[in-house]
This record gives sequence, structure tokens and C-alpha cells, in this order.
Amino acid sequence: MISIITSVHNQLGMNQLYMEYLTRYTHYPFELIVIDNASTDGTLEFFREHADVVIANEVNYSYPYCQNQGVRAARYDILAFLNNDILVSPEWDLRMLEVMQEHGLEIASFATNDHLENRKAQKALNRRWKRIKYPTQALFGTGKGSLQLMARLMYGNWERWCERRYQQFGKGIKEGFSGSSIIMRRSALEKLGPWDERLQAADFDLYFRSKDRSLQQGDIKPMMLATGVYIHHYQRLTSKAKRPAFVDAANHISLTDKWGDKARLYNEFVEN
Repeated sequence: MISIITSVHNQLGMNQLYMEYLTRYTHYPFELIVIDNASTDGTLEFFREHADVVIANEVNYSYPYCQNQGVRAARYDILAFLNNDILVSPEWDLRMLEVMQEHGLEIASFATNDHLENRKAQKALNRRWKRIKYPTQALFGTGKGSLQLMARLMYGNWERWCERRYQQFGKGIKEGFSGSSIIMRRSALEKLGPWDERLQAADFDLYFRSKDRSLQQGDIKPMMLATGVYIHHYQRLTSKAKRPAFVDAANHISLTDKWGDKARLYNEFVEN
């Protein structure tokens, strides 16, 4: 069983599509824990009908705060932290857990159009995505139908595209992560601690902590990207949507405030 944790604010069409793909393509039984940050467009009501647990915040909290809310509610050993603006691929969970088992990983991430096997491949795919996303968004908005059209123009047959990629890269890994989709065992959380609520860039911080602990104590591997298990990320549709300011923003610090020179050093592993 998998506990999937997702925080949202509005974007009903995106949330409907996210739920549709989760239901269609997840292999194992799962519980969906949704943290709703004061949605006003029917999103809260939608997830009260379709999610297993809904935590309804009356104000808009930042990403790491919401992830910790989800962790406290989660019942299972496998924790998947997924953005709402993604499309999962067929058997994403089964294939990722096989990757983690084969390589002895406690924390991992998925290949996405944000991060692939190398920078050249990532830039090429991301250029294609931008050529599709912006004109489609300008013409048709960001409702469910427009989002589906973007995906069809980008990939054609989604199942076939993802299968070809899996056949090419299989259970391959490389060090790094895509922040939109991170998965871990509870043992990783016990070693690394909860999400740092002082950092909006908490996904980078989580990777840095896994990297640092691997070097200092050697009892965990750095977060790895599963190059053959793909998830599409709509990129910035969430961050650019109109939303209330984070009520906890005054508490935030930068990665450099916390990590100093290590932030630059560890970030080189993400970029390569």
C-alpha cells in the first residue's frame, strides 16, 4: 500500500485529470491524502468525494508545511509526494518500487520533462513542451480539455510513449531529482527527518540532506532519478496560478542560509 500526499489550491480541471490518471495507472492499492489550501473553485468538494483523506486548511500554507501534514495522516510505509499538476505513467508505482528494490534506495524521484538522463535530452523535451504548452494555453486556457490536448500533442499515445521510454532505460538511475514527484520509504524519513518548513525549496533541501547523510554516515544513498519511469509535469501552471500568499512566508529562509557553500556543491550533482 502507498500513501500519496498532494497539496492543492484551486485548479479543478488539473485536479480532475490528476485523479483520473492516478486511478487508471496506479498498480498497487493506495490512499490519497489531499491538503487543500483554501480552494474556492470546487476542488475541496471534488477531493472530499474522491480522496481518502482531506485536510482542509483555511489559509494557504507553503509546500513543506503541507507535506508534513500529509505525513502525519499517512498510514503506510511508502510515501509518494506528488504535485497535482502531473500525469503518472502506467504502473508508475510498481516500476519505481522495483527500481528502489534493485538499487537499495530509500528515496527516489521520477524522470520528468524537468529532469532526464542528461541535460541535452531534458532541454530538447522541454523545448518541445514549451512550444505546445504556451500556444494551447493562450487559445484554450487551463481547463481539463486543454490540459488533455497539450498531453496528446506532446506525446501522442501516452501509454506507448511511456512504454518505449521504459524499454529504453529500464531500471536505470542517476543522482538527482524532480521536485514534482518524490517517493520514499518511512525509513528515509526517520533518517532524514521531516520536510524543513523554513524552506520553500524544500525538495532541494531533502536531496541535500540525503546527499549529506550519504557522505557523513553512509547509511542511505542520495536521492536518485529513475530514468525509465516517467511522469509528465505541466510546469508552473500551479506556481503561476493566482493564489493567496503563503501565511508562513515570513518564516522562510534560503538554501544558502541553511547550507552555505554546500548548496552550490550539492546542486552540481542535480544539474549534471
